[in-house]
This record gives sequence, C-alpha cells and structure tokens, in this order.
Amino acid sequence: MVPLWEAEALQFDDDSARRGIWPPLTYAQKLFLLATLPLVLAVAAISIVVAVQSRSLAESEIRELETRLTEAKKRELENYVALARTAISKDYGRALPDDEAAKEKVIQTLAAMIYGQDGYFFVYDYDGTNLVAPRQTELINTNWAGLTDASGTPIVDELIAIARRGTGYHSYVWTKPSTGEEAQMVTYVVGLQDWQWALGTGIFIDDVLATVASARAVTEARVQETFVWIAVITMAALLLVFLSGVGLNIRERRLADAKLKALTQRIFDTQEEERGRVARELHDSISQILVGVRYALELARRRLRTGDDRAEASLDSGIDALGGAIQEVRRISRDLRPGVLDDLGLGPALQSLVEEFGERTGIETEFETAVFRNRLDQEAKIALYRIAQEALTNVERHSGATRVSVRIFGHTSGATLRVADNGHGIITPTGRAPHDEPAQGLGLRNMQERIERLNGTLRIFGARDGTVIEAQVPLSHMLPPESGSDTPRDAETERKSA
Repeated sequence: MVPLWEAEALQFDDDSARRGIWPPLTYAQKLFLLATLPLVLAVAAISIVVAVQSRSLAESEIRELETRLTEAKKRELENYVALARTAISKDYGRALPDDEAAKEKVIQTLAAMIYGQDGYFFVYDYDGTNLVAPRQTELINTNWAGLTDASGTPIVDELIAIARRGTGYHSYVWTKPSTGEEAQMVTYVVGLQDWQWALGTGIFIDDVLATVASARAVTEARVQETFVWIAVITMAALLLVFLSGVGLNIRERRLADAKLKALTQRIFDTQEEERGRVARELHDSISQILVGVRYALELARRRLRTGDDRAEASLDSGIDALGGAIQEVRRISRDLRPGVLDDLGLGPALQSLVEEFGERTGIETEFETAVFRNRLDQEAKIALYRIAQEALTNVERHSGATRVSVRIFGHTSGATLRVADNGHGIITPTGRAPHDEPAQGLGLRNMQERIERLNGTLRIFGARDGTVIEAQVPLSHMLPPESGSDTPRDAETERKSA
C-alpha cells in the first residue's frame, strides 16, 4: 500500500512530466546549485583564459622559433650564393656581355656545384629560359616564364623580377629531387646584370615546418592535459561540495527530526495540559455545581411530597445554581475560543480579556487600542489574542505585579501588541534578559512559535522593576479597511497611534 502523500507525489510527477512541467527544486537542490554553479562558471572561465593565454604564448614562441630557423636557412643560402659568385668571379668579372665561351664556362662551373641531397644552383635568363639545373636536367634550355606552383604562386617570373632588383628571397612549393615529392622551398636570388641572368639556390624548409608542427602538437597536448587536470580538480571539488552538502543535509535532517519530535512532544504535552485544565475546570466547578443542583432539586421534590412550604426555596436555590453552571460553561468556552473575537474583532476581545483578568485577580489593568476593525487577518488576530492571554497568565502566576497595561496599535510596518507589568521581572539563570537567549518556559515558547508562523518578531524585556512583552506582526497580515467602516474620529485615533 503506497501512502497517500507518496501517491500524490507520484501523480504530480507523472502529470508534470506529461505537461513538461517539473516540480520545484528542494532546498538541498537549491543549495547544491548555489554552491556548484559559481564554481563551475569560475572553472570554465579559468579554463578558457588558460587555454587562450597558453595558445597565444605558445603561438608567439612557435612563430619566433620558425623565424629563427628560417633566418638561419636564409643566411645559409646567402653563404652558398656568395661561394658561387666567388667561384665564377674569375670568368664573369673579365667577360663581355656577349662572351659565349665565358658563359659556357660559368654554366659548367655552377652545374658542378651541388651540395647535400637536394642542393644545387640554378640560372634563368631574364626571358625565363633555364640554363642551369644539375639535379633536374629536364628543365634546362626550356622557357619557364609564367610557371606557378600548386597554390598559384608565380615562380620563375618572380625570381627574374627579384634578380632585376638586385637580390632577394622567394618562397614557393617545389619538387624535391631526392624524393620527387613537393615541399616548401626558400630561394635566394642575385642578378648578374651584365649577362641578364638570375643566379640562385634554394633550400627546402620541410624540416622547419615539421619542427613547428611538432611544437604546435606539443603545445596542444599540454593544453589538453591542462584541461584534463582542471576537469579532475573540478570534479573533485564538486564531489567534495556534494559530499559536504549530503553530510550537511543529513545533519540538518537529523536536527529537524529531533526538533520535530520535540515539537510533537510539546504539542502532546500542551494538549494533555489543556485537557487536564478543562477536566479540572469541569470537575471543580461544573461538576460540583451540578451536584448541588441535583441535591437542591431532590430536596425540593421531597418537600413537595411532604407539603413542606420550603420546596419553593429549594427550587430557587437549584435554579440559581444552574445559572451559575451556565456561566461557568460560558467562561470555559470563552477561554477555549472567545466568540467576541470572531464577532467584534481583536480590540473588543482583548478588552474583555483584560477586564475579566482585572476582576478575577484584583490587579489594576489598563487597555489601549487603535481601530482594528477588519484590519488584521484571522490568523494574526488569533495569534495576538493567544499571546496576550499567555502573557496575562504569566503575570498572574509569576510576576507579583499590581498593575498591567495592554496596548494594541498599528503602524507602517504592521501591528504591535504590547503587554507591560510592574512586577519583579524575568531574569534568566545566566543573568540575561529573556530576549538575549532562547526561552525556556512552555508559555514563552508557545508565544515565540505563534509569532514565527506569522513571520513576525517577539521581544521580551525583563528587569527587576517589570516585564514588557512586544509581539509584532508584519504588514502582510494587515487587510485593507472596508469602505466607510471607520468613522472620522476612529481614523484620527488610528493615525495618531500609528
């Protein structure tokens, strides 16, 4: 058998799921989200910043590395070209522009100058015809003007243009003689202006690009590793928060269960105390009065049978006693729930309570109120009335006061009930006033719990010359006045009181 509340919860979940509406978050879930959401957002922001900064710094270092390696290659090319010019200077320096023998000798010298696996010198005339290419002889004596690489970068035309300007570098994709595969190449070209030749050599930088790619891969791996560590730390922190929340929730639940048990026990004790009080009231007053009525009526019956003239007096005595019993029933009923509170409102109910208290105890009483007709809701009226009732009971039993005043008034923050006496006051065993530490008496706890249910405040000022109890309910328990319900005089009284 599923309990009713569980069945209702399951029904709510099913209906909500069908409608796409989910039940509201619990306090524990809200607390967990409140603790984890800023942590997750902070970790995400830190991760993004770390990734961006790491990649930016690594990219800067990689670009610097690539620049250094490329510059080293370029200096190497300059040295090669300088050696080539030294090798041909004897023939080129003394030859005329149309000296074909000198040109042939220079071509043979440059063709013989090869180095490494792919290194060689090339020569193009300014018309685009290749004259020297010892490792790629298929290029010789062919005009390559307009030649471009796979990406559309001009090759021969740009080399000739650089040679016409003097010297310079050019980078393009070229086939490696050793492997037959295309790779990025950097060339250095000088112009032999007397013969209208472009002399140069090149070096493949695929090793530089591989080094740069490897550095980028290492950087990316480090960034990924950093992300993994951040994720591990985040999960550990979330797990710690979760476990802490679970522990806190379990502890709070245990405390709540203990408080609930204590509250339930206090409720049972209060019910039993109230039942005992009502039982004593019925036994000590109503029961005795009714027994007296019974004896009076039995006596009247016997006197009527014997013709005794005192039968009428016995009936009168029984009727008077019965009237007293009716008054006692009304008093007990009024103590349990005063009808004037529902019929006339809080002010008249408190006034009746104070007057009856003064008549019963002989303590001088004073009551002051502003207009509260239709202003307080039912829950607030009952709570303030019970607090006043409990406060007067404490005054009667414990204070030894000779004067007590009760005041109820409204203000911009709500309504306040103030009960003050001139008794010996309330001082706790620690020497502090009751509002400085938790109340120990059942009556004070009842007052505190009643006012807390209204989101109000209860303050108790105790000293040796009297005690003041102030109970304040918030403005949310004040109802708007009914139109025309207050006379001008009442409105003025309420305004002054506020």
